[in-house]
Order: sequence, then structure tokens, then C-alpha cells
Amino acid sequence: MYDYLVVGAGLTGAIFAHEAHRRGKSVLVIDKRTHIAGNIYTEDISGIQVHTYGPHIFHTNNKRVWDYMNQFTGFNRFTNTPIANYHGEIYSLPFSMFTFNKMWGVITPEEAREKIESQRQEAGITEPRNLEEQAVSLVGRDIYERLIKGYTEKQWGRPCNELPAFIIKRLPVRFTYDNNYFNALYQGIPIDGYTALIAKMLEGIDVRLGCDFFAGRAELEAAAENIVFTGQIDAFFGHELGTLEYRTLRFETETLSGTGNFQGNAIVNYTDRETPFTRCIEHKHFYPGLETADTVITHEYPSEWKAGDEPYYPVNNSRNNSLYEAYKELARSKCPNVIFAGRLGEYKYYDMDIAVKRALDIVLENLGSI
Repeated sequence: MYDYLVVGAGLTGAIFAHEAHRRGKSVLVIDKRTHIAGNIYTEDISGIQVHTYGPHIFHTNNKRVWDYMNQFTGFNRFTNTPIANYHGEIYSLPFSMFTFNKMWGVITPEEAREKIESQRQEAGITEPRNLEEQAVSLVGRDIYERLIKGYTEKQWGRPCNELPAFIIKRLPVRFTYDNNYFNALYQGIPIDGYTALIAKMLEGIDVRLGCDFFAGRAELEAAAENIVFTGQIDAFFGHELGTLEYRTLRFETETLSGTGNFQGNAIVNYTDRETPFTRCIEHKHFYPGLETADTVITHEYPSEWKAGDEPYYPVNNSRNNSLYEAYKELARSKCPNVIFAGRLGEYKYYDMDIAVKRALDIVLENLGSI
């Protein structure tokens, strides 16, 4: 009999398991995959830490969160400076004065603001009702058409004028010559990769990999007094109220032998609609100064989620949010010994630092002070 069964060996599950173990609780961690670390899993290929499930760059302004993560590993100095490729033309991301200069030839912030305002007024937008109108209000029609529309419609599989405005509000726009995408006080990637970081968290804890909770549910539930469930909340209840929607991703990774530098940057977004993938990742550039004879690249293809696919992004429209609230109420009434946590358990898109903070809050609520 364990005090806690933690379903999922990703970041959220590992943090809770570590803190429970540190307090003398007995913990069993399971994961249906054959490796720990969930979607932040990294593996060594040709001397390069490859982000198997897409790039994960840790960034935060929260010193408590940064200090917490640094007790398990050291972080390098990587700063995210992605670029956009639109039919062979290269633009700076985030949208900064470099972007505005390339697009319009403007030099000063005042000129850039005037250009954006004129395009907003031309579009007749007063209160943005959808993503398209929100984007035009933020950066003007030209940038929306070249650098947002195609990429976003590939990412979400829906026209921009049918997507909620809040999605684009996460996009950084600044009127300075600063290419730092996140503009966070603390930023970097674990020197030894995320898998090593999670392994450090899980030291001394019982872990079973290749273990599907649903395949052995009765036995696993009987093995612990409490459960921390980081999987899909609707799947936990057998989808009895309906199925929540997600977007999923497909990754095509290849090693380019004898090529030391393929694209010159860690992340290149392909923003035209015709290119089937959204971005190309060259993993070695996540580790500044790394010299290798070969390089590893990954092309990322988004698609609609269906049962059996890995769910990556919750589709937080009104229908899905209402359904999640119904599942949350069901969990509260039927499962007082189950803690639903993480992006799947709470049906929210979390940046890693927010996931860490949320996991620590859950620890505080259930186990006491950190």
C-alpha cells in the first residue's frame, strides 16, 4: 500500500512525487511510455540532446520557480530567438523593430506604431472579436497575412476568424530592437537535458514504465490511498460526459551526417500556408557553442487529435471549457482522493514555469509547506 500513486512521470508528476517522498510518503510513479519525463523527454543522438516531443525552453520571472528547478540541475544560457520563413524571406520573431524594419522599412518605434495604427483603422477594428482581428490590431494587416495567418491555421486546423482572440495575446510584440522571444529574467535549458533533471527528481522513488493505468486500473487504484492523475480527465471517467478536444503533433526527426549546421538557428517557423509543417528545429543550437560533426533536425506537423493520438494542446473554446468544468465537478463529488493535475488533468495549456508553480501549489494544498 502506497500513500500516493502518481500517474504520469512528466514534470508535474515528478515534482509531486519528489515532494511527497521528501516528506516521508511512500510513492509509486507509473507511465504508459517506456521513458520518464513525459513531453519534455530528451535523448542523446550524435552527442546532441534532442527534444523528442518538440522544443522546451525553460523561462520564468519567478525566482522561486527558477531556484526550485536549479536544485536538480544546471541550466545553460540559451535565449530563444526564433525566426520566420515566409516563402524564403526571413523575418525576426518575436515581432520587434527588426520585424517592422524588414516589413515596412521603418526605423523608429513611432513610425512602426503609426503604420500598425493605420492598418488597424483601415480594417475598421474597434473591439477584436476573433484571432484575426486581434492580430491585425496588434501588428497590422501585412504582418498578420505573412507571419501569423498561415502558421496559426496550420497549428489549429481552423480559419483565424473562427479562433478566439485570446490565443494571439500570448504573442510578444515589442517596439525595441530585441530578439529575445520570452524576455524573461531567467531562461535556459538543462545542461544534461530534461530527462536527467526528471531522473534526479525521482531518485529513490518506485517507478514503473510501460505501465498503462487503464490496463491495470483496479490493481493500481487498490495499491494507494491517494492518486495524482496527470492524464486526460475525461478519459479517467470513461468520457461519460463527452470527449474533450485537443490538437496533436507529429514529429519527423532525422540525423544529417556530415552536416554541422543546417539552418543556423534552433527554431525556424514556416509561416506560409503551403508548407505542411509549422517549424523546423535544429537541436544542437539549444546548446550554444556545441560543436558536432552531425546535426539533428525535427519537422513538426500539427493535426486534429483523435483517440489513440498524443494530446498536446487543449482546444479551450467555450464548449470544451464548459465540458471540463462539468468533469471537474464530477471529480469533486466522486473522487475526493484523486488529485487531477497538469495540462491534461486540468485541461489548460501551461508553460513549464507555470506548470512548476502549479505543481508546487498542489503540493502546498495537499502536503503542507515546501
